[in-house]
Amino acid sequence: MLRTFQTSAPESHFEKKMPFPSNNKKIKYLLSSLVIFFTAAVVPGFSQEKIPVIISTDIGGDDPDDHQSLVHFLLYADRFETLGIISSPPGKGRLGDIEEVLDAYEEDFPKLKASGLDYPSPAQLRKVSRQGETEIQTTPSPERLSPGAEFMVKQIIDFGKPVYVLVWGSMTDLAQAIHFHPEIKPLIRVYSIGSWNTQQDQKSRDYLWNNHPDFWWIENNTTFRGMYMGGVQEEPWGNSSFVESFVKDFGHLGKLFFEKKPDIKMGDTPSVLYLLQGNPENPEGENWGGSFMRSNDRPNYWTDRADPELIENMRPGAKTVNKHRREFLKDWKERMEMLK
Repeated sequence: MLRTFQTSAPESHFEKKMPFPSNNKKIKYLLSSLVIFFTAAVVPGFSQEKIPVIISTDIGGDDPDDHQSLVHFLLYADRFETLGIISSPPGKGRLGDIEEVLDAYEEDFPKLKASGLDYPSPAQLRKVSRQGETEIQTTPSPERLSPGAEFMVKQIIDFGKPVYVLVWGSMTDLAQAIHFHPEIKPLIRVYSIGSWNTQQDQKSRDYLWNNHPDFWWIENNTTFRGMYMGGVQEEPWGNSSFVESFVKDFGHLGKLFFEKKPDIKMGDTPSVLYLLQGNPENPEGENWGGSFMRSNDRPNYWTDRADPELIENMRPGAKTVNKHRREFLKDWKERMEMLK
């Protein structure tokens, strides 16, 4: 049954006329809806509200795993209030790379909609997709506000409640948004994938670190490696065997995923997994997207856990993700099956 409860980058020394479902599938989705209804009625704290997100991605740059992560995100788009998908540095990636994935989503949309889940229309997602900055920050402080950063600010202010900002590339657009509109800081929950992404625009990250120590921020420099390092790797859960068995031949999204990279990397996906399971307001708790430690001198900042037993392949914290590998891959598999 589909889960209904709420809740990258290259290596670096810091450590991308449709048929309706069968009767069985219709019954499956009906049961899922009933589970949502009754769980919301009897479980304290359960919320049916969609989680508000803005994604800042360097999709189309030097690593294809952002395409992979956006495909995965769209399979769960019913769970989110998507306020923005912004093309950000570094590299040659542009808005057109986001639109390429949305084109595949549009082809698969009739099947997703037939599931009975509340998927946003392709038009809705295109409406909130924007081109952000195309160059990295070259000065100690941002000097301009890109169209994407400006849109980010508008969406956050208009929404008026905390928004999760998932940073899959450099922090360039987020730094611009906060520099020119620091009033958004109480309204953001940032989960950034660091490592190589940070190195591509070190100045934007350093600007935020040195000048804005108060905003809510998970900086994931090595934990994300648990997405594809370690954990259950035997067939069909291996990086290649899973894609071959449950992704490649499943809809246009699966086909695009495989064409971009025929095995799992998805280094940015832990930021999405973090919002799908567990309590996202508690970065130190158990979560598909990792468990993090709080900084001693920054009460709103968390980063990779240093516990020796949580290191995978010299990456601190990676085991806080890969320990859940079978569970989150099984959940994703059930989503992909809607496209068959």
